[in-house]
Parts: sequence; structure tokens; C-alpha cells
Amino acid sequence: MSNLLGAVEIREIAERIGVRPTKKLGQNFVVDANTCRKIVKSADVRPTDVALEIGPGLGSLTLAMMESAREVVAIEIDDRLAAELPETAKRHGFDTIDLTIINEDAMNISTLPIEPTVLVANLPYNVSVPVLLRFLELFPTLRSGVVMVQSEVADRLVAKPNSKTYGSPSVKATWWADLTSAGTVSRSIFWPVPNVDSSLVRFVRHQSAGDEALRKVVFKIIDAAFAQRRKMMRAALSDMCGGSAAASSIIEASGIDPTIRGEALELADFIKIAITLSK
Repeated sequence: MSNLLGAVEIREIAERIGVRPTKKLGQNFVVDANTCRKIVKSADVRPTDVALEIGPGLGSLTLAMMESAREVVAIEIDDRLAAELPETAKRHGFDTIDLTIINEDAMNISTLPIEPTVLVANLPYNVSVPVLLRFLELFPTLRSGVVMVQSEVADRLVAKPNSKTYGSPSVKATWWADLTSAGTVSRSIFWPVPNVDSSLVRFVRHQSAGDEALRKVVFKIIDAAFAQRRKMMRAALSDMCGGSAAASSIIEASGIDPTIRGEALELADFIKIAITLSK
């Protein structure tokens, strides 16, 4: 079994290439090889997979993915980190022909040179939800994956209706996939040690709930429903439907109580409203 990166080597690489982890880019590098292998195993990375990683940093997770996947595609915004990654892989005995590095902002990516089948990522706290939703939308070949995010974000992603943490990300993500908690990770596995807790979220893709035109309407309704959580649905959709009375009749025609709040509805309910509204 090839050696993965350890804490000492990670600090050495960072110092040599002049990288100081920044809060702005949400850089907290994983320094524990066992955690990396655990994440890759949890993501069900197989020898036939093209594994996609967002924000590989110094390469801890990347090498663990290269142990298991056929190919790895890594998207890295930092020029120095992107340039160093193949060198690190070579030093650890990996064939870099199986590693594609894209030196770009993940939020600007719309195509990839090869279709990814599994996603494994330690996502920067500030962009974790939009990045995950974007990649689920853009790359239907992604079968499953595990993302490491701030625990608060993880709670929101896996939340169910009528819970305090249930919101727009909880519903939107279920358009494409089933999301479940895959456990927590210790702060001590990061360098620098963050002042927040992190958790793992696993997703398994299912068939999309409808076509792209319907999705856009559904997501617009979801945004309106959670813009002001305490509003009843008839008030939340008032602007969209041309008044509270019109909103009431559309919601009622969908078989839903117009005085209900968005936090009590699941994706199927929002779809019913969208279909009625589109008519």
C-alpha cells in the first residue's frame, strides 16, 4: 500500500511552495491519512471510477483517491497548489497519467474533460452548498459521493421537514440525490485546526424529479418559501402568483393547505405547487 501524506510532510510542502492556509479560501488541510482512507471508503470509490475532487489542497485526499479510483480529476483554484499536486503524487509512487488537474474556481466550471462518477471533497465552508448543488446539476454521471463540510452545513443538507435546520439546501439537494450523515471528523485532523466542527455527508443519486424547466420553477418556489421562514405559503408565494388570494387558490389546487409554512413541505409538495402554477 502506498504511503499517504502525513502532518510533517504537509507542513514541509506548504513551507517549500510558500503556502499559508487562508481563511478567505477556506483552507484547512487534512493531515490524517486514516481519515482520508475512511472518507474514500465511505464514498464507495471503486477501481472503475473517475473520482472528482474539489479543492485538493496539498493532496491528502487526492492520494487516497488515487489508491482506489481508475482516474482522479482535481479542481484547484490556487496556482501553487495545482502545480505541486502532480509532483506530490509522483513522489508517492502514483502514475500522474491518471491525474487531471484543473486550475480554476469550481464555481466557474461548467464542463470537465472526462465524465466523473464519484465526488469526494473537503469543501471550503463559505461555498460548500452552492458548489455541491452546482455539481449535482451539471454532472449527472456522478453516482455518489462524500463531502466534508462544516457540521452546521451538514445538518442543513440532511435535515427533514419540520426541523429547525430544514431549509432551501435540504430540499434542493433532494432533487438529485438522497443525502445522509456519514459521521463527524475531529478538528485535530486539520491544519490549521479550525474553530468549527466538521461532518461528512454522503449522497447517492436517484432519478431527477423532473425536467430542467420544472426544476427552475420548483427552485423559485423553494427560495420564496424559505426567504422568510415564518410566512405561510400563501404569503410567501403572493408576489409570484399575483396576490395572496391567487397564491391560496394555486396552493389549494395542488392539494396543500395554503396556511402551511415552507418548513413543513417536502420536495414532492413543492413540485405539486410548481405543476399547478405552470398550468
